[in-house]
Amino acid sequence: MDPKTAKLQQQQKEETVEQTGQHQAAREFASVEEMLREDAAQTEVPPALARRVADSIAREPKPPRSWWQRWFARR
Repeated sequence: MDPKTAKLQQQQKEETVEQTGQHQAAREFASVEEMLREDAAQTEVPPALARRVADSIAREPKPPRSWWQRWFARR
């Protein structure tokens, strides 16, 4: 590739990024959980995936009642 062409493409790429405002400042997170929460807040989940996850969770069996709930249950 011609060096002039490569330099022109790089310049055009930088201008495009500047125009769209996609530069984001680096952030430092205190914990991994904080980083994951930030990422989840910025990520849009596709509706089809959300439905599949909801269906999967609905099919999970209910946990058994604990011994004290069974012992003190009103019948």
